[in-house]
Amino acid sequence: MTVDPLIFYLMVALIAFMIGLAKGGLGGTLGALATPLLALVMPADQVIGLILPILMLADIFAVSFHWRRWNTKLVLLLIPGAVVGVTIGTFFITNAPTETLRTALGVIVLIFALYKVFENRIQGSLRYQPRNWHGLLAGTITGFSSALAHTGGPPVSIYLLLQDVTPRVFIATSAIFFFLLNWIKVPYYWYAGLFDFQQLWGIAWLLPLVPLGVWVGRWGASKVDKETFEWIITGLLVIAALMLIFL
Repeated sequence: MTVDPLIFYLMVALIAFMIGLAKGGLGGTLGALATPLLALVMPADQVIGLILPILMLADIFAVSFHWRRWNTKLVLLLIPGAVVGVTIGTFFITNAPTETLRTALGVIVLIFALYKVFENRIQGSLRYQPRNWHGLLAGTITGFSSALAHTGGPPVSIYLLLQDVTPRVFIATSAIFFFLLNWIKVPYYWYAGLFDFQQLWGIAWLLPLVPLGVWVGRWGASKVDKETFEWIITGLLVIAALMLIFL
């Protein structure tokens, strides 16, 4: 797949800004749109390696906003499963044809979007007794989907909400977990040859859009109707997922 340079840089600029907006608090669903959007114009295996450093930069801001507000025990219960999930996901990436990977990416994004549609019903119907192995399961599913598509939010969100933590602890624990998860992915992606360092160096000048997006996200979080915004982004996710699967 040959990408027009202008389209490539415009898409990366948009995605860097979107990831910053999401980490700044303007709708977590917005960040999930980054991978499928770029995968529409680039091979999926190139996309996930390109987006990871952008996410890692944005994670620094997300963690700093909620420094040491997280629940360390819950993080430690999630991490082992995350390693297992990333291992399985990387094995899939390195062995699946590009078109299969593109379809799998679309399916994962579609599942994420459908979860957002039925989120309240799913959480409201659960009757829960906490067990430590639930963290292992949530971490594994998250690690797998994050390795393939950088969209691992729903399993962790469900798990943390069921632990009855405060909103501040929920956000902080999610932030530090995904910070650690993205670092876990680095040696796996390196081994799989997913980093194109020439390409990464070529987009370095666009990275200031990440902190700009974080700043705009924090400013806009209190001014935008988040529910309407999330529904719009979820609709875009569905469209992007269907395009990845069927086009």
